[in-house]
Amino acid sequence: MKDAAFYSAEYNNRERVPEHPQYFSRWAQLSARARATMICYLDRRYGDLPGETMDLFPARKGDGSCMLFIHGGYWRSLDKSDFSFLAPAWVDAGVSLAVVNYDLCPAVSLEEIVRQMLRASGWLYLNAEQYGMDEDRLFVSGHSSGGHLAAMMMAAIWPAFNPRLPRDLFKGALPISGIYDLRPLAQVDWLNGDLKLDDAVALKVSPAFLPPATRAPVMTCVGGEESGEFKRQNGLLAERWKGVYAGDVAMPGANHFSVVDGLANQSSHLFAGARRLMKLDR
Repeated sequence: MKDAAFYSAEYNNRERVPEHPQYFSRWAQLSARARATMICYLDRRYGDLPGETMDLFPARKGDGSCMLFIHGGYWRSLDKSDFSFLAPAWVDAGVSLAVVNYDLCPAVSLEEIVRQMLRASGWLYLNAEQYGMDEDRLFVSGHSSGGHLAAMMMAAIWPAFNPRLPRDLFKGALPISGIYDLRPLAQVDWLNGDLKLDDAVALKVSPAFLPPATRAPVMTCVGGEESGEFKRQNGLLAERWKGVYAGDVAMPGANHFSVVDGLANQSSHLFAGARRLMKLDR
């Protein structure tokens, strides 16, 4: 383990990308436009806590495939409404998009957020059909802390959580710029004041140290301009989950924020990788 100052700098993406407010502003504008112009079902409730809502953007064509997207923000900021901008490209490609919300730290614990994602995923499976989605064609993706949560979903023993759910609820995952070993974050003062992690809790919610629950493929991506720690985290999941690892999507020149734009661009390597994962490239 390196020292706290090292981790503080390596995980401070907003400091590494000073123009990050421009990304947030553009995403918000494009997302508002998507919600205003597309068929969508907003704020569908998957549980009782305030943040337990989901936005659905159904595709009228395609094979019923659906991607559940989990937003980032270090489990303590941002909102599903910031990521509606991903929907036009996916719906045009015949894939429904579900963008999920969760309550934020420190109002809830990180462990509770993981449980919220379990509830959200179960709700999506049980309700997919009424939104024109195939419950047997569900995939999960997420960015940054959302990448962590997407990986956690691939370690979930679904029938133990709810006997109505299949073991292979998600048929594949694409975590982007994720954090898979949370122990370094316990040393990051500006972050851990909200997360309240110690080594024991961090290990418990670190997907790199949990076995994947099925043989469903997991593909990874990290921006070429991201910090060494984010690249290390990306490689760690590949190494630890090599039995299900479906390869890495290279995004040269992308920083921690611009990498997400690839999911909204049908001509990007990331979009093509996601289509490969979903077997839509045939």
